[in-house]
Amino acid sequence: MRLGVLDVGSNTVHLLVVDAQRGGHPTPMTSEKDELRLAENLDASGAITRAGADALVRTVLKANASAAEAGCTDLLAFATSALRDARNSAEVLARVRDETGVALQVLPGEDEARYTFLAVRRWYGWSAGRLLVLDIGGGSLELAAGRDEHPAAAASLPLGAGRLTRDWFRSDPPSRREIDTLRAHLDEQLEPAARRLRRVGAPELAVGTSKTFRSLARLTGAAPSSAGPRARRRLTDVGLRQLGAFIMRMSAGDLAELEGVSPSRAHQLVAGALVAEASMRALRVTELEICPWALREGVILRRLDTLETSSRTDGLAQTDRSAQDAPAALGRLTSYEARCTG
Repeated sequence: MRLGVLDVGSNTVHLLVVDAQRGGHPTPMTSEKDELRLAENLDASGAITRAGADALVRTVLKANASAAEAGCTDLLAFATSALRDARNSAEVLARVRDETGVALQVLPGEDEARYTFLAVRRWYGWSAGRLLVLDIGGGSLELAAGRDEHPAAAASLPLGAGRLTRDWFRSDPPSRREIDTLRAHLDEQLEPAARRLRRVGAPELAVGTSKTFRSLARLTGAAPSSAGPRARRRLTDVGLRQLGAFIMRMSAGDLAELEGVSPSRAHQLVAGALVAEASMRALRVTELEICPWALREGVILRRLDTLETSSRTDGLAQTDRSAQDAPAALGRLTSYEARCTG
């Protein structure tokens, strides 16, 4: 089947079209991105502005048309921290549904971490042993750890690179005082969650996903994107500290000139480096493998698991057993159902 995955994030709206089948890996066919910067379209009360909602409706309409043109059977449409945290989230979601026919599902932050963990587990396989997974987004940081396909512990913290940049930096480049203040804040916010994840046990493989980690790894010498998704990429704490000392003296305009840095995200790079450094320090890891699969692939894989389960029910009501069999300490994982393109 051909699936479309529509990811409405804090920075971008990303449509990924894949060919997928039960028991097989999803094969990317097309990918479209729009730099919407939804998290920057907030008013003083924390509500998405009319202009931001208008732009979201236009972007979702465009993505839905593209998914239909690509022949997608289903469109899995979800939103993360920007809509999750907006004061008028319900109103904006209703408007998107009414005007585009697409029902965006807002994922809880902890479920973001769990879907991403699933994707990383499937990418590396069981031989990777106990995993620790870190994902830096625009609005939030997701963390998860465990030996199975469901993490034993998961957390979502409001420590995304875009959010930190908006809330903590007033100068470009940020001042030493701003950087030191943010470092102290990160250490304080990370410690309780890190303590819970450390109780799972020392990871046999620590993994970073997301554009922020890929950019940081590239700037410390990892292979470029042209080398393909299977090229091994790493980010070390030593390389990250050396990079930080360099980029923290650069303006956003200068950062945008660096290879591997998206111009639209250059202004977030320093905050991203700081949260990556603080996370590795709190979790006591010195090296991360960079995984090309993350949240979108996790949503696809969970959908395929649902199809596999339903094929075995022989006419019984379809349930996502893999969503229900999560560890009791975490509670039931949100059961993800496809949204038809209509």
